[in-house]
Amino acid sequence: MIARELAEWATGEISAPAPVRAAAARHLLDGLGTALAAVRTGAATPALTVARGLGGPAESTILGTAERLGASAAALANGTLVHALDFDDTHAGGLVHATAVVLPAALAVGEERGASGAAVLTAAVAGYETACRVAAAAPHGFHARGLHATMVAGVFSSAVVAARLMGLDAARTADALGIAGSQAGGLLAFLGTGASTKQLHPGFASQAGIIAARLAAAGATGPETVFDGPHGVYDALAAGTTDPGSITAGLGQRWETTAIGIKPWPACQLSHATMAAVLDAMERHGFTSDQVAAVHAVVHPDSASVVCDTGRDLTRPASAYAAKFSLPWCVGAVLADGRVGVDTFAEESLARPEIAALAARVTWDVATAPGVVAADAPGDVTITLTDGRRVTGHVDRSPGGGSAPLTDAALVTKFETNVGRPAPELVRAVTELDSAPDLTDLIRGCAAAVAAHTEHGD
Repeated sequence: MIARELAEWATGEISAPAPVRAAAARHLLDGLGTALAAVRTGAATPALTVARGLGGPAESTILGTAERLGASAAALANGTLVHALDFDDTHAGGLVHATAVVLPAALAVGEERGASGAAVLTAAVAGYETACRVAAAAPHGFHARGLHATMVAGVFSSAVVAARLMGLDAARTADALGIAGSQAGGLLAFLGTGASTKQLHPGFASQAGIIAARLAAAGATGPETVFDGPHGVYDALAAGTTDPGSITAGLGQRWETTAIGIKPWPACQLSHATMAAVLDAMERHGFTSDQVAAVHAVVHPDSASVVCDTGRDLTRPASAYAAKFSLPWCVGAVLADGRVGVDTFAEESLARPEIAALAARVTWDVATAPGVVAADAPGDVTITLTDGRRVTGHVDRSPGGGSAPLTDAALVTKFETNVGRPAPELVRAVTELDSAPDLTDLIRGCAAAVAAHTEHGD
């Protein structure tokens, strides 16, 4: 059974090469940055309010604060924080936000257990491999059924992370995976309504995974057929072709952790290639937004179904999340400002008529890139200028991953922008996590960074 095979690997001697462990630390740094940006902007206030109300023993900390709650409650808060601004990383093959479901469980249970930095980093690698592989076994399959792959896959990765840090054996970890499968879900209904449920999904998944591991530790059992079926997660929740066997194929030899991309912009990954192609055209041809008469993009069909859905107003989005999932609006923002940041999706920015006007000039054709998943597809645009000229822009894939990874310097810049000020000690606490005796410096560093920002009124 796949669950038992995955559990045996996840609880065994994981010999991840140095580049894999370094990649995991990079993603944890990026996730901490997006979480602290959400703390600063109040983007996840309802989840934090509820987590505080759940309370529990003082096991784990809400990131950016000194507040300690039960580990599962802290994971609910922190998972929501990491994903609240949609600025966290994406694994293209699974179209899954891996750190949003790995970091909360790793830090919550790692802190609760007093685990070493190395132990937390190893558990995180196990979680990354699980989240990415479970999602990639059904390429766009969960999304096609109206489900958020991050939550579907995230319950399993969080269960693996928690089980490893709790010291569960393979049999109990397989039970935890089976239990977690009954909590897989996450509706994409927010796309048409502007509701905030999407940002909650990683919090739900992180909390559910921890609870699944605790239930398994207490003697509850789960079906080892959770991946293989019958009636497993792919039978019940995925459309199209699936390959559950790929979850365990090459475990310990092929590392998906190094294939996760880091977002340069806080918008849906599926628009990024087109946005980058527009920037390419602007940089090479030197035009301004008032010279743009029309923009035509070539979009992967799996991207178009999410970010070009004409069943909603793509030019005047009803909320920040609706804007983040509108390719025309994001292109309009790129044209208007030459950049996209967290402030792009502030309420006053959403109402800007110049972006709506530019978005209304965006059209697209749908074209499949053979053998390429949506988040790895190239970006191509043809822009017609008011003087009649037609210029083009192209990128081989969206920036931040694959053949176009974010540099270490760019990652630190993104992190410090999210934190609101330079935070070299916190950066060091994460990059040197492998040699840390525990999570104390990292947790305290997050609170100190937020406090310093607040104190200076940045």
